[in-house]
Amino acid sequence: MQLTLPRALLILAALAAAVTGFYVARQIDRTSPQLASGTWFPERWRVADFRLTDSAGQDFTLARLSGAPTLLFFGFTHCPDVCPTTLLKLARVRKAAAIPDLKVLFVSIDPQRDTPEVIARYVHAFDPQFEGVTGEPAAIDALARRFNVAVNRVELPGGDYTMDHSAVVFLLDANARVVAIFTPPFDEKLMAVDLKASAPYLQGRH
Repeated sequence: MQLTLPRALLILAALAAAVTGFYVARQIDRTSPQLASGTWFPERWRVADFRLTDSAGQDFTLARLSGAPTLLFFGFTHCPDVCPTTLLKLARVRKAAAIPDLKVLFVSIDPQRDTPEVIARYVHAFDPQFEGVTGEPAAIDALARRFNVAVNRVELPGGDYTMDHSAVVFLLDANARVVAIFTPPFDEKLMAVDLKASAPYLQGRH
């Protein structure tokens, strides 16, 4: 069948569009690691600055998250199961991933009980390299909202209380931008594999 010029041009244009689409898809793949246990965000987002207190009683701001990738988790030291289980897994994941300078930051949502001293004993029991922060309730609430983490104090009989919260682990790159999220149930082996695959994208150059 003989093609007319307009029809031939249309076919060539379609082929060009297909090739371009394939090339763009390949480029996207190259700039976005495929995670088995988490979700890589198409666009990285930076958290607004904040001021909390680390386990040594020193100010902890957004600048402290720059220079190295970070796994960030909100929780509280009186948590009966989710928090200690998650931190134990993160300690194993950090060791297995073997990413130089990878930080794990525990943000307390219970400043009434979680003083810097309490935080220090708690996080260092899982890994001496873990960092923990506490602070004023308003500052913690504001940071939790920026990460879309739900936090709720639940009163218990006898005057005690517990805290309900989202059990989510956030991955930040070396420029303190949120790049990925991990949700329970956490698979240690898959998370370690994902972190290894993400390593080239965590130095803030992409």
